[in-house]
Amino acid sequence: MQIRRYETNSRMSQAVVYGGFAFLAGQVAVDAPNASIAEQTRNVLERIDGLLTKVGTTRSRILSATIWLTDISTFDEINAVWDAWVPAASAPARATVEARLAAPKYGVEIGIIAAVGD
Repeated sequence: MQIRRYETNSRMSQAVVYGGFAFLAGQVAVDAPNASIAEQTRNVLERIDGLLTKVGTTRSRILSATIWLTDISTFDEINAVWDAWVPAASAPARATVEARLAAPKYGVEIGIIAAVGD
């Protein structure tokens, strides 16, 4: 089996596909830093959609999601955006934790594992 890497630099890849799985790096709102948590979450999910398309899968095939929040009190705000984004009957296993992120401008980061292929 071949390992495929996407959007790779010397430090990391934004996505790696192997053995029928796509592993996405944690995505942050690079296009909407310092925006509200809802806006950041929408931006992150758009980025995830783009990566899923690039690797040949869709959000309905997400198996697992990990969400990191800098402030757990924003849990309801991200859930409102998340719930509208996840396809019906396709909710993945998910964990949400409070954590310090790479830069103070980011309030949410989401990592994804999805099925690829048949």
